[in-house]
Amino acid sequence: QVQLVESGGGLVQAGDSLKLSCAASGRPFSSYTMGWFRQAPGKEREFVASISRSVGRSLYADSVKGRFTISRDDGKNSVYLQMSSLKPEDTAVYYCVADQGPTWRMSRGPTGMDYWGKGTLVTVSS
Repeated sequence: QVQLVESGGGLVQAGDSLKLSCAASGRPFSSYTMGWFRQAPGKEREFVASISRSVGRSLYADSVKGRFTISRDDGKNSVYLQMSSLKPEDTAVYYCVADQGPTWRMSRGPTGMDYWGKGTLVTVSS
């Protein structure tokens, strides 16, 4: 079992930056691909970013590429999502995810992911 707890969400204005954190406990953190998904009101849950085990290779959704950066600190059992140049369309609940598959599988969508956090709400006002 892996428990994931997100933090760092809040209300910001368009153009602002925000950093989300996810703390993991349970099985060895370093053995999991980590990532973030988000779900806006009335929309399906969508992939945001993922980062691989060991070498830390990352993938991003086109909608956030160049604005968001995912990172991990295996010593702290944590993964982060630095978000900049935020837009109102980034408003969503952001979920931290852990999976034993490769980063590309996470980018295909939320189905079959091993562990989920409960989410943290990010609201971007215009």
